[in-house]
Amino acid sequence: MTGGLARSVVIAGGLVLVWQVIVWATDAPAYILPGPGPVARVLLERLDLIAHHAWVTALEIILGAALGITVGLCSALTMVYCRPVQLWLLPVLVASQAIPVFALAPLLTLWLGYGMPSKIVMAALIIYFPVTATFLDGLRRTEPGWVDLARTMGATNLSILRHIRLPAAMPAAASGIRVAIAVAPIGAVVGEWVGSSQGLGYLMLHANARMQIDVMFAALLILTLMGLSMYFALDFILRRALLWQPDINAIEHTK
Repeated sequence: MTGGLARSVVIAGGLVLVWQVIVWATDAPAYILPGPGPVARVLLERLDLIAHHAWVTALEIILGAALGITVGLCSALTMVYCRPVQLWLLPVLVASQAIPVFALAPLLTLWLGYGMPSKIVMAALIIYFPVTATFLDGLRRTEPGWVDLARTMGATNLSILRHIRLPAAMPAAASGIRVAIAVAPIGAVVGEWVGSSQGLGYLMLHANARMQIDVMFAALLILTLMGLSMYFALDFILRRALLWQPDINAIEHTK
């Protein structure tokens, strides 16, 4: 844990240093590329404003993730246990990926308004496919011998699902959930760009229009830190929940 924290600090410091070197090397004006110093200063000066918008965006991401993950898991379970649903829903699920999700943002804003619901649904739509696809794949790849043995011993479908299929499929689902939480901020921010009155995306858009590039960079920095925090927090929870899944880092250390 200490080693991982030290690496994170070193990486963050290295990125800030590269950022500052680029500013020095290009001699870019502050309205094009502000340095870390001005961005840190405006972040402290306008912390209350940025924190308010960050809270709104964080809530949209969390609620959108919860909705997308829940619907995705339920969809995968339904397709596995109900063949007609799989025959009809799976082609629609695959075809839906041909539609750019960003193109739906104006429609969602029109249908659901400028408030939080449209951003939550936007984030959920981005999350839905990777969660559904990975969990469905995990359920399909459950060892058939285990299922046959359980049925031979008189296990019910519910018992097989609880004790065999779910534990076997959850590592695959966890991978999809990790991808989902990483891309969830995209949906929320794009929704705020299309139409919103608050949130980091809204703040960035208006700061850019007013040539307040330091404010825009500060909001982007907070959004990045927020996304990383959510990802690593969820990764920590999933590692503790899936104790039967081999830890890649632990395997590497034993080599």
